[in-house]
Amino acid sequence: MKKQRDTLLVVICMAFVTLCIAQHKRYAIKNGIGLQGGVTQFDIITDNFVTKKNTGFIGGLSASVDIPHKWYNVSYNIALSQNHIDIAAFSLVNPTEEFVEYKLLTAQLSFLFHAKLIGSNLTLDLGPMLQYNGDLELKDSSKEGYIISNYDTLLTEDISKISNFNVNGAVGLSAGFGAFRLRAQYIYGFTNILGKLNDEDLNVGTNNNKFKGNQSMIAFTAIITF
Repeated sequence: MKKQRDTLLVVICMAFVTLCIAQHKRYAIKNGIGLQGGVTQFDIITDNFVTKKNTGFIGGLSASVDIPHKWYNVSYNIALSQNHIDIAAFSLVNPTEEFVEYKLLTAQLSFLFHAKLIGSNLTLDLGPMLQYNGDLELKDSSKEGYIISNYDTLLTEDISKISNFNVNGAVGLSAGFGAFRLRAQYIYGFTNILGKLNDEDLNVGTNNNKFKGNQSMIAFTAIITF
């Protein structure tokens, strides 16, 4: 008799668990690995230099999580880019101001939320980003010895040792169907990318203003997800 009661109890418990599970809808959470590539426009927002944005290129990988029953998706992204920026300078031989081109290599790691505006076909993307970048490098070494505009003695090669670790915020839009997407993204630097120059004991002449600047970057990329 006891054995029958135990068997009946097990059957009732199994039936109850089965009914509970059946009441919950199952969702297929999709993971994907994406390849991305595109172009950038880079600038530094600063009062120290006269700058002009220039075009570079970017490429990287993304790991995305598509969550059907949520109003957002998420992704982890790593990107490498070579950016270019023009900074005004002049030579003692020819004091006419001209823009001197620099290049800057960056590696960026970001975690993005993708708010669904039209399902997963159009999303608003935003999230934090960590960045490691190299030094500012003159693209044309013949421009060494030029004097940076707004300064009397600061040379073009003097401003290369900028801050290498920076924290950014990213916001943008992604649109596409299936495995293909296009993304437009604005990246702003919260930290002072020129801060390290204040520790370099540079010859700045009569201009004693502290170096301060924030990165401003626009990236247009195409993404294919597998």
